[in-house]
Amino acid sequence: MSSSTSLPTHEIIYRNARDLILFGDLAPGEAVTINSIVERLDAGVTPAREAIRRLTAEGALYASDNRRLVVPPLTMPQLQELTFARTGIEPQIARLAAVGIEPAAIDTLEQIDAQVNAALAARDIHGYLLHNHRFHWTLYAHSEAEILMATAAAHWLRVGPSLRVMVGLAETPTLPDMHAAAIAALRDGDYEAVGEAIHNDILQGHATIANGLEDEG
Repeated sequence: MSSSTSLPTHEIIYRNARDLILFGDLAPGEAVTINSIVERLDAGVTPAREAIRRLTAEGALYASDNRRLVVPPLTMPQLQELTFARTGIEPQIARLAAVGIEPAAIDTLEQIDAQVNAALAARDIHGYLLHNHRFHWTLYAHSEAEILMATAAAHWLRVGPSLRVMVGLAETPTLPDMHAAAIAALRDGDYEAVGEAIHNDILQGHATIANGLEDEG
């Protein structure tokens, strides 16, 4: 989980609570209370309350009909909005990141992608969500596009937990590896192909989520 001794306690607790959502420790539809955050993160009541307030403001938590705060399950219209937003922003971040990226950084991405694939093979939800997020954000960090990345981060809080469906999908290992395509394009210095790979990666993940939503309906 995200933590640093240089950060104030309330920021550490917020980041760790956010990671519980991003990396599958809290599933869509699961209730979240101040006490649950206190217990899971060994946090004080005040920083736990502040973390929940911030996550609610960001749309990562919402009040259900019975007023319980839950990790919001995606609806199909929301997924469509997120598809539009993510495919408009993240491929451009990836293109910017591809400019001047060093071979050692590409090697790191390749190592992370191996961890993504290993988590998929092991049906490890937490590992898949963690390493998939690491792959994208390790790449995006090279863009230095702070405003675009902040917007993309908000989108990930909404869609990230629902990507857990990828782990339970029997045919996932046979899907085209868009991370590998992005890595190959990075090595070739083909910025447009890097953006296209990330675009297709987003579409692939969202299509899988959409299939799950249709099955639930």
